[in-house]
Amino acid sequence: MTRYVVGIDNGSQSSKVTIYDDHGRVCAVGRVPLPSNDSPRPGVVEYPDDVLWESIAEACRRALSDFSGDPRGIVGIGLCTIRFCRAILRSDGSLAQPVQSWMDERVGRPYRAEVPDAAYVTTSSGYITHRMTGNFTDTVANYQGVWPLDAAHWAWSSDEQDYRRTGMPRRMLFDLVMPGEQLGTLTPAAAGSTGLPAGVPVIATANDKAVEALGAGLQDPQSLLLSLGTYIAGMSVGDAGRTGATSFWTNFGAEPGKHLYESGGIRRGMWTVSWFRDLLGEGTVREAESRGESVEELLGREAHGVPAGSDGLLTVPDWLAPAEVPSRKGSILGFDGRQGRAHMFRSILEGIAMTMKERTDAMAAELGTTFEHLVVTGGGASSDLLTQILADVFDLECLRLEGGSSAGRGAAICAAVATGLVPTVSDGVERFAVVTDRTEPIPENTEIYRDLETVYRDVRAATDGIYRRTRETLG
Repeated sequence: MTRYVVGIDNGSQSSKVTIYDDHGRVCAVGRVPLPSNDSPRPGVVEYPDDVLWESIAEACRRALSDFSGDPRGIVGIGLCTIRFCRAILRSDGSLAQPVQSWMDERVGRPYRAEVPDAAYVTTSSGYITHRMTGNFTDTVANYQGVWPLDAAHWAWSSDEQDYRRTGMPRRMLFDLVMPGEQLGTLTPAAAGSTGLPAGVPVIATANDKAVEALGAGLQDPQSLLLSLGTYIAGMSVGDAGRTGATSFWTNFGAEPGKHLYESGGIRRGMWTVSWFRDLLGEGTVREAESRGESVEELLGREAHGVPAGSDGLLTVPDWLAPAEVPSRKGSILGFDGRQGRAHMFRSILEGIAMTMKERTDAMAAELGTTFEHLVVTGGGASSDLLTQILADVFDLECLRLEGGSSAGRGAAICAAVATGLVPTVSDGVERFAVVTDRTEPIPENTEIYRDLETVYRDVRAATDGIYRRTRETLG
């Protein structure tokens, strides 16, 4: 019987479930979008009702409905969920209150009881683990932020002061396992909800960015991953837990003892593309449809004819101001009558690439390394134009991978190793993370972007004072 593993990727915008065969090939996919978060008062951002579990269960059922194999061949389930969330549970493991999003102010502060029947405080992965297995067990590698954790030893702290500082007594915390270890087995109740076979091992992974990096094949410290989603980040891997860095921060990796270094990023990164697309209105939608294209495909094709540098149009994607510069705004500069929608579209993509080049260069300098390989994942990786611009800006070959969700692929690799489908993580990466195409930089474009790097670095210094003054007048 062919053996299969399931990769669960519970992300910020949707839950995705992918079934892979023992050769690492995608056999079926199920995706369920998440509804908008609830914000009943300022600073509070919650997932409504039980949407995290329900979306995962529905995505499992959808994947199985598209699956032509024998479900009895499923040997493991890798679980990856959104990082920086906080779930408060009753003693029976049910939600005592809505799950707090990573955008909720409370997750950055010590825990304070808000309901009388709170018995456990855990992450999104801890909650989903309990729904799947009935166990009060979680992966240590999804604990980022305010937790009484000994990060150096990947374990709960032995210092009672840490529990008082975070407001989390040990009795309220789940037991921890390492990435790649078993969290439990699928209960009959969870099997009924998901359609997956009861008794299948559920395997721990890590935080979603680290699992995405594993699914992107990131094993080499000289490799750089750009995750092109709503939040765009640059990532690299290493063996040391770095502290005190100013241009990046350290996550747990998806392998025991490994770490993920994450650069400064762009909030509302690929959202900017959607924002511009929607501004163009229904006329552009109809034009694209008449050509059998999406609006993004139409704009990308047109922007291929725009020269590097967009004829002087510069986009700086600072749509959400950092705390240290609350008046900062995004900018589109350099209109002179030559530019149209194709220039604006290309300029937005160039602004993303130039900003991430600056931020990952700073990370590389602090790590004392040089990146020699560039991998892209996320929704933005589907754009041929953005892939080419990134190759040109970074002056590196840009790699894209086969299949959809990299986090789902990373979760499947963890499950494949844990269940003996592959002997090592490296073997899992080789089998599952298959490169589909390579984009080489265009030398004359690289030269233009290299000259523009200092221009992009100087824009914020020139505009911060202007936006501070407009904020004083307009708010």
